[in-house]
Amino acid sequence: MLVWGADRLVAGASATARNLGVSPLIIGLTIVGFGTSAPEMVVSAVAAINGNPSLAVGNAIGSNITNIGLVLGLTAVFYPLRVTSLALKREYPILMLIMLITSWLILDYKLSRFDGLFLLVGLVALMVFMVNIGLKRPESDPLTHEFEAEIPTDMRTSYALGWLAVGLIVLPASSHFLVQGSITIAQFMGVSDAVIGLTLVAFGTSLPELAAAITSAIKREDDIAIGNVIGSNMFNLLGVMGIAATISPLAIEPSILRRDVAVMFVLTLLLLAFAWGINVRSGTISRKEGGLLLSIYVGYMALLLINEVG
Repeated sequence: MLVWGADRLVAGASATARNLGVSPLIIGLTIVGFGTSAPEMVVSAVAAINGNPSLAVGNAIGSNITNIGLVLGLTAVFYPLRVTSLALKREYPILMLIMLITSWLILDYKLSRFDGLFLLVGLVALMVFMVNIGLKRPESDPLTHEFEAEIPTDMRTSYALGWLAVGLIVLPASSHFLVQGSITIAQFMGVSDAVIGLTLVAFGTSLPELAAAITSAIKREDDIAIGNVIGSNMFNLLGVMGIAATISPLAIEPSILRRDVAVMFVLTLLLLAFAWGINVRSGTISRKEGGLLLSIYVGYMALLLINEVG
């Protein structure tokens, strides 16, 4: 329900925007990126409302780790990904900056309401920046043509608004079920809410990115596959943690900062190096590099569960 609801939300919003004359690149950089992070945002908001802040934080950080390690790693193992879009290469430094700012905010092991509002202001600024990228894009940017091929062209506005409404209804309902089920599993296994958020919930809310990446890779729309992950990771830190902290101040477990944020930085730096081209095949995430990302993710998950259960 969560994945299907997010898909309907993105399809409805994208078709509506296109019918209103919005550029495909702007739609792709904003609505699609925002839509694939919608599960994380709603799940973390529900968790914060229910008094489970660790689940909300674990979901945001864990989703970023899953997006790079599992989603891009697994995709690249089967379909090597090539980065050609200038718009995407501009986004990598921004993602690193957002990660540094978020890490600085949680150095005191908490995220206040003011911090949450600061992150949400950053989210608005990011959306404005992405729109400017879309308006100044060169016509030759391959990302424009890839997004244009993906956005529905034959969906009437009334039909698109209907699917948008369905997505807005299904997402909160399915998120409630996911949060309640996750809390019960955490209690049954004797593990913390944060670990369940980093593993089970993060995997569940990252399924839209995984489906989008595999589909885009099969169609050889490499920039969309990578762009969805980069956009989602930025929205996760600014939107997911911002919304959750604004609803209820978040307490950050020390292990999240020492272990999980560190893994997120390592994976992001590797992705940055691969995308800018440190190997012979400049700007390509090869099968070997995809295997490295996937191996780090699997090793991290195994270590996390062994330490917690042990």
